[in-house]
Amino acid sequence: MNNPFQNSLKQLAEVSQLISLDDNVHRQLQEPRRFLEVSIPVKMDDGSVKIFKGFRSQYNDARGPFKGGIRFHQDVTVEEVKALSAWMTWKTAVVDIPLGGGKGGVIVNPKELSDMELERLARGYIRSIHKIIGPNIDIPAPDVYTDPRIMGWMMDEYEKIKGEHLPGVITGKPLSLGGSQVREYATAQGAVYVLLEAVKKIGLSSKSKVAIQGFGNAGSYMAQLLEKEGFIIVAVSDSQGTVVNFKGLNIKKLTEFKQKNKTIKGFPEAKNLEGSQILNQGVDILIPAALEGVITKENAHLIKAKLIIELANGPIIPEADKILEKNNVLVVPDILSNAGGVVVSYFEQVQNAYGYYWKEKDILEKLKEKMSGAFYTIWQEKENYKCSLRMGAYALAVKRVVEAMRARGRA
Repeated sequence: MNNPFQNSLKQLAEVSQLISLDDNVHRQLQEPRRFLEVSIPVKMDDGSVKIFKGFRSQYNDARGPFKGGIRFHQDVTVEEVKALSAWMTWKTAVVDIPLGGGKGGVIVNPKELSDMELERLARGYIRSIHKIIGPNIDIPAPDVYTDPRIMGWMMDEYEKIKGEHLPGVITGKPLSLGGSQVREYATAQGAVYVLLEAVKKIGLSSKSKVAIQGFGNAGSYMAQLLEKEGFIIVAVSDSQGTVVNFKGLNIKKLTEFKQKNKTIKGFPEAKNLEGSQILNQGVDILIPAALEGVITKENAHLIKAKLIIELANGPIIPEADKILEKNNVLVVPDILSNAGGVVVSYFEQVQNAYGYYWKEKDILEKLKEKMSGAFYTIWQEKENYKCSLRMGAYALAVKRVVEAMRARGRA
């Protein structure tokens, strides 16, 4: 069974050897500084009370306040939340923003809740964790099945408890509550900037064929943005199936079909296949944009793409990484390629602190500078250590975190 936290520890162990990390420091980086588990009672519409289990993992705050999303999903586990908080620690360090790493989750299928029940759950979660979050302590954000509306409820609940306006406690908020321009598509936009640099490095064409595994918020925005750049999106999958058209899918029509039918399965302008078949399509670029652990040692050898951009967190398990590296597939790791969301979340915090808000074009310029700059710094680490791009990213991130720990006297 895939254990994302064990995968994150394997990656940490590998980079620790690569950079000769001190054993005492390595031990400190193997566990979150704090892990909170809460029970959230929610009054349902029928008058009954259901208890939902929630978590908040605060992994490392040497470089700044903990930062990380909250996911509402039926498969949330302790191991997943810990892993995501570790990956967020490395992500904020890779793109060099003054934040640490955290993550939250609630075990729930939000599709089974009414809007009122969902709001009560969101507010109940914040009441359960309010003592350990704050604009200078830990700043949550949206993740799987949470969105600006839910963030608005959470911020409102926190402000009620504190009795003052504190918009910087949560990012990914609606624009009317101090949210930031670009935040809605920031994860995909950041990944596009990184993809364009990677394509140049390995000599792929801007007309390259692309497959996207996952057509949620990040995956659908990625498809739209890449289509605008001239790339040909030939295969897309969601939890129901895969659609393929090697002449190129019409992303606008596919998005409209998904909105209407809640799935891409049955899209008439494409061949319909099983969901897992997205991985073995004859494309140049593969973008896993769903959940963790989808590329394993059992299916990694089927991948024909020359470039993988990890838009999801932890989509490739460590054993699969080795197979891909052997097959000369360049993997741009999640801790860089999906960092656009946290970069713009950081910009949102800055704007909240100033009470002054930037235009969309200004944010896009700042985001591009952060993402492209990080790509080239990581590429340099890859060359220095003669390692994979993932290990180059980890080397850079871990060294930055350890430097901050040493400066504080923690290491």
